[in-house]
Amino acid sequence: MTGNSFNDETLDRYKSLNTKKKSSEWFSLLFKNKNLYLSLLIILIVFVIPVIRLFLMSFQANDSFSFENYTNILSEKYTWTVIKNTCLIVVGSTVISLIVGVSLAWIMAYTNIRLKKLMQVFILLPFIIPSYIVTIAWTQFVGNIKAFDINLYSMGGIIFVLGISHYPLVYLFTVNVLKKIPRELEWAVRASGGGQLKAFWHVTVPLALPGIVGGGMIAFLSNLDNFGIPAFLGIPSNITILSTAIYQEVIGFGENAFSRAATFSVLLAVFALFATGIQWFLLRKSKVTETAAADNSPRFYLCKSRPFVEFSIWLFIVGVSIVPLLSMLKTSLLKVYGLSFTLENITLHNFNYLLYDYDKVATALLNSLKLAGLTTLICLIIGTLVAYFRIRKPSFLTKALEVSISIPYTLPGMVLALAMIFTWMQPIPGWNPGIYGSIWILLIAYVTRFMILQVRGSSSAFTQISVDLEEAAHISGASTWSKWRYILLPLILPSVLSGSILVLLTTLTELTISSLLWSSGSETIGVIIFNFEQAGYTTYSTAFSVITLLFMGILAALVYGIIYIWQRSVRAS
Repeated sequence: MTGNSFNDETLDRYKSLNTKKKSSEWFSLLFKNKNLYLSLLIILIVFVIPVIRLFLMSFQANDSFSFENYTNILSEKYTWTVIKNTCLIVVGSTVISLIVGVSLAWIMAYTNIRLKKLMQVFILLPFIIPSYIVTIAWTQFVGNIKAFDINLYSMGGIIFVLGISHYPLVYLFTVNVLKKIPRELEWAVRASGGGQLKAFWHVTVPLALPGIVGGGMIAFLSNLDNFGIPAFLGIPSNITILSTAIYQEVIGFGENAFSRAATFSVLLAVFALFATGIQWFLLRKSKVTETAAADNSPRFYLCKSRPFVEFSIWLFIVGVSIVPLLSMLKTSLLKVYGLSFTLENITLHNFNYLLYDYDKVATALLNSLKLAGLTTLICLIIGTLVAYFRIRKPSFLTKALEVSISIPYTLPGMVLALAMIFTWMQPIPGWNPGIYGSIWILLIAYVTRFMILQVRGSSSAFTQISVDLEEAAHISGASTWSKWRYILLPLILPSVLSGSILVLLTTLTELTISSLLWSSGSETIGVIIFNFEQAGYTTYSTAFSVITLLFMGILAALVYGIIYIWQRSVRAS
């Protein structure tokens, strides 16, 4: 045997052993992460496949793959009217949200006005209260203004109510970014001879751009996704946008209704993806300013003008947040809609009828409470575990989990609802498990839709806890359960429950998904109010809206009470 043949044989054996070793390591890694891979598979089935099936359905015509749905729909004048309405309404309402949100954020972040914390509560009210209740409140408020001819059942009315409902999103994104801009940079511009205006355009605006664009895009997507306001104000006035077009196609049960609705859903999803692309383009070179803490001290001191500015802000936020709700309450106490608010016309009959005589109200309250409770519990457990692995064991796999979970939330709710119908009507061809048409499809849709809210909230909690605590517990021989029970849970629970409140209240009053997925016996709060309003029972819809707000307030108070008691017990121990 020659030296060369010996070396070649040795090299071949080495390569064979190395290949076997790599295969062994790969299978070992696969077995070690089998739970994560199983989780990814389940999440793909629940979160991703419905969206894929919806997309494929838009290409189904006569049981074959075809572009017929797109060619037919895009050749209709009706479609282009719907697209034009969607563009005008979404862009117009986003502009209102940006102007109001950024202006209030700058005043709250940089001036020395008083009672800022109380003001912020009122600023956030239009976002916390369900949009369809905000719509009812505004229609009752405007209806009581006799001196002006204001019509909310119009393009301008829809734009206004959408803009007012979503300006808190722009405010929240912008105010924190403004507070983190180092004031030294502004001082440097002024020291170089620049005025306040130059410092604003060359320092404040560029550094605040991530918050402004982020808030604007969230407002844009929320306006695009919103179903309640365009449905309450647009359907009666024959103003159709993409979200209401999908709803009308499905409930119309016309020829190829589901295929047409799927096609409209893809068009709506394209709008959402287009907005996301614009956000990336605008922020691709932006850098978020990071500081140790937000600077809450004033940068501009108002002197003689401060009382006027404070009065103007209070007048605006009370007029936008409180007065319409009071007008709605007034309408709910009238015997018949349209009567003057006098003692002889005031009655509690509407509340008595809803609570004692109309069985569907109690059913809707119970259904919404059960769905919200189960959704919150499922999201709390699974979302917190996903967040833990995402933060503590970052990898391509955990990133894929998070991205898969986020897809249903980034899509408009009407698109997701239709995807749920296509998926759960027959999960496997020829097999109908009976989920579609039952309350269970609502639960699946809610969990799919709102899981990412809990993941993001729990992720924030874990980032604030040092990994050293877990390592110390591991070194001390603590079990996994002991680590969670005595270390992690006491530290993360307040933040995690705060995220759960958002899931709970959002699910409790959800309408967009429910409008397509509800069935007899599975009515929810939003569906009952929507049906009352569409049927013309205004006093009942306003009364039920008042009951819903009280119901939300009680639930929020209970949860925050639990958080407060837990924090006190942790401090005491």
